[in-house]
Amino acid sequence: MNDPGAPPARQGEPPLSSIVEEEPVAPPLEGGLAPVTPPASQSSPPSVRDFFQRLGLASKPVAPTTAEGPHVERPTFLFFGIVAGISLLADVSTKAWAEVALSRRIFTAEPSITLIKDHLTFTLAYNEGGAWGLLSDASETIRRPFFFAVSVLAVLFIVSLYSKLVKGQHSLTWGLPFVLGGALGNLSDRVTRNSVVDFIDYRADWVLAMNRGIAKGLKYVGKNWGLTDHWPTFNIADVAICIGVGLMAVDMFTSRRGPERREPPPLEPVGASNPPLG
Repeated sequence: MNDPGAPPARQGEPPLSSIVEEEPVAPPLEGGLAPVTPPASQSSPPSVRDFFQRLGLASKPVAPTTAEGPHVERPTFLFFGIVAGISLLADVSTKAWAEVALSRRIFTAEPSITLIKDHLTFTLAYNEGGAWGLLSDASETIRRPFFFAVSVLAVLFIVSLYSKLVKGQHSLTWGLPFVLGGALGNLSDRVTRNSVVDFIDYRADWVLAMNRGIAKGLKYVGKNWGLTDHWPTFNIADVAICIGVGLMAVDMFTSRRGPERREPPPLEPVGASNPPLG
């Protein structure tokens, strides 16, 4: 029946009511059961997790797997540079303070600043060698190129190793920039002063006990070792290097390496159907 309010059709054109598309009706299933029509898809409202993901504060989705293996996420070099820069800045600034503040006390009755009596003081010293005075008696033509080459190789090794890390290796992610900052701090001293500024002076009974053990062991090979409760004077760069090396040792025993490579699952042919049950 035509709508009386609808405009009349022109001559040769079908009425409007006949061209309106009707919703398709699904054929009945076997047994006379009516098919179930799925409800219209509705987009779910945005959740709090979606909001934080847009800000980059939520956990990222699982990385896709390619034919070459799983995609590996690596720590950023921005974090690497920030930690190394803070270590370097702390070392350079404290050395500058030590040279200004402690050099004025050299010819006074108290050349050191005592923090903990008989244990921890600030005393200005210059080390032309390496750790424990290594190569301090060697000539400058040998000592300076040697330590410069060792420092440059150490920096290249640290950067190369960091570029191969994966997310989850937290100890190395923190340890390597600490080592880099300390190495650059001592390297800058060797370039500008031809010696390293040390000012942290430490004494303890356990240092004396350690030296006694070393002396006892070297006695069997005919070597002498001095007995003292004094730890070699050091600086903030040495502290950063020791922290970094300690974290690298922790990673060696506890951290999981990168994700295992797995072969991708075989692709099923298009149109393949499951075998009938029974």
